[in-house]
Amino acid sequence: MISAVLTLRTPPRDASQRWAGGLAWVVVGLLLLGLVLPLAAILGKALAGADGSFVGLAHFVGIVAAPGFPHIVGNSAVVALSTTAIVMPLAFGFAAALTRTRMPGKPLFRYLALIPLLAPSLLPAISLVYLFGNQGLLKSWFPDGSIYGLPGIVIGEVFYTFPHALMILVTALSVTDARLYEAASALGAGRVRQWLTITLPSARYGLVSAAMVVFTLVITDFGVPKVIGGQYPVLAVEAYKQVIGQQNFPKGAVIGLLLLLPAVFSFWVDHALQKRQKALLTAQARPLRPTDSRMASTAGLLVCVAVGGSLLVMLGMAVAAAFIHLWPYRLDLTLAHFDFDDMDGGGWLAYRNSLRLAALTALAGTALVFTGAWLQEKLTGAALARTLIRLFAMLPMAVPGLVLGLGYVFFFNGNAWLPLYGTMSLLVLCTVAHFYTTAHLTAVTALAQMDREFEAVAASLKVPLWTTFRRVTVPVCLPAILEIARFLFVSAMTTVSAVIFLYTPDTVLASVAVLNMDDAGDTAAAAAMATLIVASSAVVSLLFALLSGWLTRRTQRWRQP
Repeated sequence: MISAVLTLRTPPRDASQRWAGGLAWVVVGLLLLGLVLPLAAILGKALAGADGSFVGLAHFVGIVAAPGFPHIVGNSAVVALSTTAIVMPLAFGFAAALTRTRMPGKPLFRYLALIPLLAPSLLPAISLVYLFGNQGLLKSWFPDGSIYGLPGIVIGEVFYTFPHALMILVTALSVTDARLYEAASALGAGRVRQWLTITLPSARYGLVSAAMVVFTLVITDFGVPKVIGGQYPVLAVEAYKQVIGQQNFPKGAVIGLLLLLPAVFSFWVDHALQKRQKALLTAQARPLRPTDSRMASTAGLLVCVAVGGSLLVMLGMAVAAAFIHLWPYRLDLTLAHFDFDDMDGGGWLAYRNSLRLAALTALAGTALVFTGAWLQEKLTGAALARTLIRLFAMLPMAVPGLVLGLGYVFFFNGNAWLPLYGTMSLLVLCTVAHFYTTAHLTAVTALAQMDREFEAVAASLKVPLWTTFRRVTVPVCLPAILEIARFLFVSAMTTVSAVIFLYTPDTVLASVAVLNMDDAGDTAAAAAMATLIVASSAVVSLLFALLSGWLTRRTQRWRQP
């Protein structure tokens, strides 16, 4: 009798595996809908004429041969190369100070350096207007409004991309075998020679990866050049103008595909370097301890103070602009700029929509990402589905947000059988797809740390796959799940490029409202909305940190010694 009850309540292993295989194909279908088909729609639009007929590469030839197009491409390349050349030494020095010295205040500087991640890319551009614009606090530094153009774009992009490069370089400089430096010292090599022969070669992969990330982010960014670019055209803004301003969808599709090329090239370089990268740590390796040199600590502190102070000034200027009555004539404080309902841009509805989008993205995105990663890593059957999940999950890494947004316009706006265009559901799908790769890699890293014996033992005891997932996998990976949810929430609050083509008056977002208010001349209100985005992202990040700490103490006691 008991065995019969257990047989009824415990499905056989093959049944749970079959259900999991079906779920894997559901995940493949969602990734196909959210990534592959929109990108295919861009290609189709670029190869079709106004009447839908196939025209081949005619649009590409026409755009490339246009008189001003090489100039726009050159401008984008100059901005990207200049920003990369500035960000890389700053981020490397900052990362070296955090990992290789004993300077005080490391946690403070680490959190300070990550502030730009909480802000939309338009915030640094607005700050630069108040600092160096025609009525700026330091307008004498850039006379005649010369901040509008190349200098302003580069400075804004440095603020926007710095934390991305820093995170990669901190990781690269944290993995080093102390025995290499001991051997170099024994052979009489000085600090400069050690830096040239050990530090740089060991961090080579991180340096190239960080440079590629910065270059790609800059050349595809839309927010900074749109606000402070002036008469300095770049590719990302040109794509926006073609689609929104001129309704020239084929030309917008072609520029979108051209924007895809730097990201694909960066992805290819990164993949090639991964094959050549050798292990830096062996079983006999010893971790490198930060140097006791007072000179190195002082130099690192100066670098961190200079860079961190600059980031804080940029953020502080935007916050100050949100509360100052009328810059620079009336410097008394006011809350009038937060009365968004009396201004263009979407009002408080935009802010509520952003909170809703961020919450739905965090919930639905975390469930989809972690389930997909779990099926990829732990499922024994459905080999083709698992391969497709792995392939599609890496695709967003090489697709800029502006390109993905264009794909959504071309695919979902032209398919009546998918009534998603103009809805919040489409914005959620696009945002999850845009940031899928980073979240997926986080989940895979957490799942890879778990031995496959968990599932094998559960199967031998005839425990369903779902029970193992609920009672073992989720509790063990809970810190990673919360980190994925936090990342998706903050990313949804700050994203601009991926959703700029998809919103309607009913689904307008706070980050888009910043752009619209700035276009309407309400720069102070735009600064107020950007400040609200930063504050919301910071509060939610703090809440996630507190929740993670509480849940870790309750569910991760096995990690404690």
